[in-house]
Amino acid sequence: MIGRSKGKSVDRPDGTPQRHTTSGFEVETVYDAGALDDWHPGTELGPPGDYPFTRGPYPTMYRGRLWTMRQYAGFGTAEETNGRFKALLAAGQTGLSVAFDLPTQMGFDSDHAMAAGEVGKVGVAIDSIDDMRRLLDGLPLGEVSTSMTINSTAPLLLLLYELVAEEQGVAPDKIRGTVQNDILKEYIARGTYIYPARPSMRIVTDLFGYCAAELPSWNTISISGYHIREAGSTAAQEVAFTISNGLAYVEAAQAAGLDVDTFAPRLSFFWNAHNNLFEEVAKFRAARRLWARLMRERVGASNPASWKMRFHTQTAGSTLTAQQPLNNVVRTAYQALAAALGGTQSLHTNSFDEALGLPTEASAMIALRTQQILGFESGVADTVDPLAGSYYIEALTNAVEDGATALIDQIDALGGAVAAIEAGFQQDQIEDAAYEAARAIDGADQVVVGVNRFTVAEEPETPVLVVDPALELAQRERLTQLRAARDAGAVDQALADVRAAAQGNANLLYPMKAALQARATIGEISDVLRDVFGVYQR
Repeated sequence: MIGRSKGKSVDRPDGTPQRHTTSGFEVETVYDAGALDDWHPGTELGPPGDYPFTRGPYPTMYRGRLWTMRQYAGFGTAEETNGRFKALLAAGQTGLSVAFDLPTQMGFDSDHAMAAGEVGKVGVAIDSIDDMRRLLDGLPLGEVSTSMTINSTAPLLLLLYELVAEEQGVAPDKIRGTVQNDILKEYIARGTYIYPARPSMRIVTDLFGYCAAELPSWNTISISGYHIREAGSTAAQEVAFTISNGLAYVEAAQAAGLDVDTFAPRLSFFWNAHNNLFEEVAKFRAARRLWARLMRERVGASNPASWKMRFHTQTAGSTLTAQQPLNNVVRTAYQALAAALGGTQSLHTNSFDEALGLPTEASAMIALRTQQILGFESGVADTVDPLAGSYYIEALTNAVEDGATALIDQIDALGGAVAAIEAGFQQDQIEDAAYEAARAIDGADQVVVGVNRFTVAEEPETPVLVVDPALELAQRERLTQLRAARDAGAVDQALADVRAAAQGNANLLYPMKAALQARATIGEISDVLRDVFGVYQR
């Protein structure tokens, strides 16, 4: 059995030093059958594809279909990002993943004062349907699935994607992908929120309802632990806070009148693959098992598809170092291995130069090749859940589940995820964990190769991708031309319809779609909602 421990390590009775996982679980020198004496009732392994899905959501897993290799990309203009997508698809990538710049994420047009200096910097700038057409030009939207990392403005980007797919003649049931749409973790860890939590939850559930009616193959949310982990949480905290958020979305959707067995099968999750290989494998298995149990026993979902946790994984950006950046290729490969051993459905591998800037085309190609080598050369995909039955892995899986369950119980006692966020519970927990991790690195108790051990005096220069500042001026000019060319009266009426829906109870996505089709901008629609809902102040 694995116990939770805090404080400075001391030697064990056998003379070896204590060791702990990132969640503070003490690691024994060796494991045997006694490690499973506290085996949890109802969590026997069973076959993959069967409840509680510890071993995977599908019976054959990668024997039937390899995980989707979905490299995250987005920078500068829509045309530049479109070119990167085409290059990655030609190199064997099997799904698209779009990064948006901060103004797009925050609902500001590129010519807004708040957007100055940020246009196209950490993702692609999308202001209107014209930009989305350029982003997706020539891409086979009926054949690939697309993930979009977007939250506060998620409905707008999804609707723009749908409008362009419609122009390509793609049937609604063939439009496949995921929109992150996870606003709660923005209040906890990331910060790209716009509106207060409760109207934001309405927007989330409106998107659920819209997709249930209009886009049946679209995953309506990617409930994200990734950013919680990037902010400094432990593995157990990542599981607990993410699953608590997931339960809050389910309960909000039910309160809005949606049937759980209609929308729950389209829920997906997004996890971080961090450095501790075995704890990460255990984390994925524990999260899958815990979600299945909660959905069946607590929520009361009756459809087995509602119990299955399907997830995307990204390797840990926070572990990448600017020092000796080529070491990051190795870190990323081991993190990707953990994701595959843990049964991920899709995977993004970070580029080695991301601690320095946006990925270059060469570094993005190495990241993709890392996945391909893992999938086609390593043998990891030959059998399902190959670490199952390991005393250590099963004990760790139990420990992560227990640690996460205890935190979920605390959140429930505070009134659920939204109330706990408003009380600052998750934020305080993450800050404490991040502080302890930083102190361990500063004191060299936690080794970071190339940073606090095995350093070098001089390092060769690494090429860094630079976004041309002229693109911001060009993007502003496009907006000026758009506003001059569109039907201003039609835009005004469409925005008025969005306002009326926001003030009432109608699903917001229908008037939003009409406004975007009339060439209203993301910023204009967001401003209407700011006026009705207000702006969140922490």
